Amino acid sequence: MTVAGPARAAVPARDTAAATGLQFSVPGVRCAACIAGIERGLSHVAGVTDVRVNLSMKRLTVGGTADPKAVLQAVADLGYDAFPLDLAALASRRDDTGRALLMRLAVAGFAMMNVMLLSVAVWSGADGATRDMFHMISAAIALPTVAYAGQPFFVSAWSALRRGRTNMDVPISLAMILASGISLYESLQGGHHAYFDAALSLTFFLLIGRYMDDRTRSHARSAARELTALEVQTADRLTGETTQTVPVADLAIGDVVLVPSGARVPVDGQLLSSRALLDRSFLTGESAAATVTPGGMLHAGEVNLAAPLQLRAISAGTDTSLRRMAAMVDTAENARNSYTALADRAARIYAPLVHTLALAAFVGWWLATGDVRVSLNVAIATLIITCPCALGLAVPAVSIAAVSRLFGAGFLVRHATALERLAEVTTVVFDKTGTLTRPTLLLPDAMDDRARGIAKALAQQSHHPLSRALLSAVADAVAVPITDVAEVAGQGVAGLVDGHVVRLGRGSWLQADVPGLCLRIGDAPAIALEVPETLRPGVQAAIAGFGLPAEIVTGDATGPAQALARQLNLPVIAGASPTDKLARLASLTARGERVLMVGDGLNDTAALAMAHAAIAPATALEASRNAADIVVLADSFADLPLILTVARATRRLSRQNFAIAAVYNLIAIPVALAGFATPLAAALAMSVSSLTVLLNAQRMRWVK
Repeated sequence: MTVAGPARAAVPARDTAAATGLQFSVPGVRCAACIAGIERGLSHVAGVTDVRVNLSMKRLTVGGTADPKAVLQAVADLGYDAFPLDLAALASRRDDTGRALLMRLAVAGFAMMNVMLLSVAVWSGADGATRDMFHMISAAIALPTVAYAGQPFFVSAWSALRRGRTNMDVPISLAMILASGISLYESLQGGHHAYFDAALSLTFFLLIGRYMDDRTRSHARSAARELTALEVQTADRLTGETTQTVPVADLAIGDVVLVPSGARVPVDGQLLSSRALLDRSFLTGESAAATVTPGGMLHAGEVNLAAPLQLRAISAGTDTSLRRMAAMVDTAENARNSYTALADRAARIYAPLVHTLALAAFVGWWLATGDVRVSLNVAIATLIITCPCALGLAVPAVSIAAVSRLFGAGFLVRHATALERLAEVTTVVFDKTGTLTRPTLLLPDAMDDRARGIAKALAQQSHHPLSRALLSAVADAVAVPITDVAEVAGQGVAGLVDGHVVRLGRGSWLQADVPGLCLRIGDAPAIALEVPETLRPGVQAAIAGFGLPAEIVTGDATGPAQALARQLNLPVIAGASPTDKLARLASLTARGERVLMVGDGLNDTAALAMAHAAIAPATALEASRNAADIVVLADSFADLPLILTVARATRRLSRQNFAIAAVYNLIAIPVALAGFATPLAAALAMSVSSLTVLLNAQRMRWVK
C-alpha cells in the first residue's frame, strides 16, 4: 500500500527541537530533487538551523529551535507526508559491533606485519641472544594483540562452552591461545621456533570473515521498534471545558480525547462526535476513506481527515492496535531470527571433528615419541591447518559480493540470512495498494497555470491523501489567493477566488459525470484530475520472471482487488486485516510452502516479518522496510526476478566454497597429522585456502 496520510500528525512531546534535532519519517522522498526541495523549503522556517534528508532511510532531521508543528506544516506544503519519530525509541538500536571489529582488524593487521618483519630476521640466520630478543619483542607485540583482537572469538567460545556446547569459535580460540602459548614457552626456553606470526595471521584472516559477516547484518533494524517510534507521543485530554496536552502513556481508560483535524488517533477508542472521516490505509490498506458514526471504533494510527473529533479511550498504555501490531511483528522477527544459516549448520559438524583430530594428534604423537613439546606442536599445527577460516569466509565472502551485485541493480539487502532464505522460496504473496498499484493524478494538458494555482490553493487546505498527491503534481504552480475556505467532510474543499466559487472534490459533489477527483471553477465544466490506480511498471514482467505460484492478499475492497486480480490472472483475498494476512501466511507455511511476501504498508509489516523472505519498495514506511529482507530502490519491478537469481547463485557459490574448504582439509589434515607441517606452515596453508574462497566469491560479479 502507499503510505497515505497527512503531514499534520501529532508531534513529539516537546515544544522545541532537542539538541539532536527533530526526526521525521518521510516515505515520499525518492530522488536528489526531493532532497533538495525539502532542504530548501525548510530553510526558511523560523528556528531551523540545519536540515538533512537521508534518502536510504527516508529520514528527515531538523536542527534548531523550530516548532515541530511548523516543520510538519512546511513539509505538507511541499507535498510530502511526514511522520514524527520518537528519538528515544530509535536510540536503543545503535550498534557499534562493526566499528569495533574494524578496529580489531586494523590492530591485528598492523601487529601481524611487524611480527613478520621480525620473523624475517630470524629466518635469515639470527641465532642465540639475537634470536631470543626478536622472539621476545614479537611476544610483546603479539600477546596483547591476540588478547584484544581475538575477543569476539573468545567471548563467543566461552559463551558456548558455559552452555555445554561447541561452536566454530571454540577451535578458533584454542588455535589462537595454544599457538601463542607454545610460542611464549619456546621463547622463554630459548627454542629455535616461535609462531607468533602464525597466531596473528590466524587472527587477522578470521577477523576479515567476521567483519564481512557483520557488514551483511549492518542494515538490519527492528521493525517492531520502528512501529513504536511512530506512535503519537502526546494527546489532548478534555477535562470539563479545559484541554490539557499530556503524554499518551498518561491516558487512562475512559478519558475523553480531542483529535485535531489532520492528526493521528493516539489510542483506541469509541467516537463521541456526530461523524468522523478517517484514512485507514495506514493500518488496513483500504484506499478509500472510512466514515465512522457515533459509538464506532477508532484505532491508534488512523488519521482524522475531517473536523476535529472526540473519542473515549478504551485502551491505555501499551494496549493499542499499533502496539499489538508491534508485538506481532516482534514475534515474527524472532521466529525469522531462529533461522539457522548454512555456515552455522556446517559448524555443528565441523567443530567437534576438529577437536577430536587435534586431541588424537597430541595423544598419538605423545605415545609415539614421549615428547610433549613435539606433540603440542603437531596438535597446534592440526588445529591451525583445520581452523575454519575458509569455512568462516565461505558465506560472508559470497554474501558481500551478492549484496554489492544487487545494490548495483537497485536493491538493498537488509538481513544477514536474506539471500539464503530467498533461494528457498516456493510461492509469492503480493500486497496490492502501493505495491502492485499506485494512485495516479493526471493533469489535463489544457489545464492552464491559473487552474493549477487554484488547484494547489485548495489542495493546501485539505488533509486528504489525494490532496497530498495533487500537491506533488502541481508543485511548480503558484497558489492563487483564496478566501472563505471550507472543507466538506467526505466530499471536498470549496472557496472563493475573485468572487467565483471554486471547488475541489468528488465528481458527484461537483455535478460531474466523473467519479474521481475534479476541479470546478465557477460555472465552468469540471476538470477531471484523478486517474484510477495504475499498475506499477514491471509488475507483469516480475510475476512471469519469478516462475512461482503467486497470489494477492490485500486489505483493499473486493471490487478494485478483483479487478487487478483479473488483469494479472492471479487469485486474490480482499479485505484482509493484518491478522488475516498472518493467518494466510501461516496456512501456506503449514502446507510446506516457503513464502516470499512483497508489501509496503504498515498493515503488511507483521506479514513481511513472518514470511520466509520479504521484499518492500523504497516508498514503504520505514517500519515496513525494516521488516523486509530486500528494499527495491527503483520504481519498476521488472528486475525483481534478479533477486532470486542472485540468491540462488549465492547458495551455489557458498556450497562451492564449502567444497573448496573440504578439499583443502582432505589434503592438509594428513600432512599435519604426519608431523610435516609446523604451525607457521599451517598458518600459510590456511591463508591460501582463505584467499581461494575469496576469489571464488568474486564470480558473483558475472551472474546474469
